Amino acid sequence: MPLRFPVKTVIAAVVAAALLASCAEAPPQVIAPPAPAAPVVSLSPKLVELASAYRYYMVRTTGIAPDFADPAGVARSLQTGAAYEPQQLVRGAIAYSAVVALQDKAFVEGVRVYAKDPVQRKQIAYEIMKDPAYAVGIQGSASAAGLIVATVGGEAQRLYDQGKAIKQAAYDIQKQPWSKVDVTSRPERLASAKSMSASAMTGDVAETARLQQASMGVASLGLTATSAPPPYTPTVIRGLAIAALAALGEANDANAEHLMALTHEPNIGMCMSTSKLNLYQCLAVARPNYEDVFCLGQHVMMDTGRCMIRAAGLPEPYEARYIPDAKTIARGMQTKKAPAPKKAKKKS
Repeated sequence: MPLRFPVKTVIAAVVAAALLASCAEAPPQVIAPPAPAAPVVSLSPKLVELASAYRYYMVRTTGIAPDFADPAGVARSLQTGAAYEPQQLVRGAIAYSAVVALQDKAFVEGVRVYAKDPVQRKQIAYEIMKDPAYAVGIQGSASAAGLIVATVGGEAQRLYDQGKAIKQAAYDIQKQPWSKVDVTSRPERLASAKSMSASAMTGDVAETARLQQASMGVASLGLTATSAPPPYTPTVIRGLAIAALAALGEANDANAEHLMALTHEPNIGMCMSTSKLNLYQCLAVARPNYEDVFCLGQHVMMDTGRCMIRAAGLPEPYEARYIPDAKTIARGMQTKKAPAPKKAKKKS
């Protein structure tokens, strides 16, 4: 006698068998790994240190006051102002420009659009390293450039203006007898200036930390400025380029060689080196203390400020177009006046 099963039991068994068969035939599901997160905004510590050294020099030198009271005060101020290596100061200015550009949120956000995709990120970084001007085409570059021009150019103008005050003090202090006494150890003082000019500068520890945090977006430098349309100077362009690489997460030590190449700007470097040569010539012929004050104001502060004003793309001061030579200084600082512009002849 055949076995009989309830209809419901038979149906359930058939359904279960079908489900088992479908599970056996279905391929295993592969869950794709999540896309890697975009690297954080960061700037190589080497560049931050360059920026910090630049700031340390600018702050200390701009702080030199014209109220000289004795030869020792003149000597200390001269040491402070002469203590920079020209090429390092240029590299530091460009590195600082990058930190400044990273304060502009619109520019950082414009760059971060390309940081999400690894292939696109590497391509954009390659284009910037090949041609720094590529960064100018990124959204937000005009406002970031405006920050660089206003910040770097503004500090340079303050250095120049303070240099004018020091230069004027060279004339004012001649009423004080000590100022007319010859500088002691004149050859050693010149040798010291040359030695300091060849030594690497270091930055303040607290300032280095502050700039590091600012470059990562953790802290703000509190800068404000209006947008600046192109064209830009090489210094501004290179600052934008390094900032863009930092926003892409590509301004790390692995790319240190390319980053350092971006901080090389031969035109401003030549301007700085010429300023130093003028300083050496000035110190070589200067004898009384008041002439050392003149060398400090003119060739350390005004000349250096003029170079950085040019680097930022701001108009050079008119009086900077005439710089008295060492022979003029040796004749007792009876400087010649800048030639007046020629008047146009009237047409007959």
